[in-house]
Amino acid sequence: MLNNEQKKTLLKLARDTIEKYITQGIILKFENKDPVLNEKRGAFVTIHNKGELRGCIGLIEGTQELYKTIIEMAIESATSDPRFPPLTPDELNDIDIEISVLTPLKKIKSIDEIILGKHGVIVKKGFRSGVFLPQVATETGWDKKTFLEHLCAGKAGLSKDAYLDKNTEIYIFEADVFGEKDIK
Repeated sequence: MLNNEQKKTLLKLARDTIEKYITQGIILKFENKDPVLNEKRGAFVTIHNKGELRGCIGLIEGTQELYKTIIEMAIESATSDPRFPPLTPDELNDIDIEISVLTPLKKIKSIDEIILGKHGVIVKKGFRSGVFLPQVATETGWDKKTFLEHLCAGKAGLSKDAYLDKNTEIYIFEADVFGEKDIK
């Protein structure tokens, strides 16, 4: 999906955005000429502090240029994840950043189409929805049934077996996942 230079650019952009916003309250200005970074793509920015999740927010579908999404999601992940207080300047040296750039969504007819570790999954029923990025399956070690139950009940607020309901829509996507730990 993205080459090494593009990944480095996005990671530096996310880090610089977070640092400038947390320390000065300023949104970073960024000039981009790379056509890939101008594509409308969904993306998540995940922040870990000493190996523990510290924030993760993203957009599933691209509504603006990828580099703009990274700037916006870096700030949101650092300041607006409802599970955590906003990041503080004292934490900046202890965090590492991971980015997930998403492919377009594909609606599936059967859960047999889901490949754990390769596909992210979205469940939608009525006004409720939930999403797991592809790496969730790898990080948790869950089998497909457990993965889908946690997605339905824990993320979407549905019954744990809602994925079996014909009225539940299931979408898959892939992600190019890379982090500061991987790319120097």
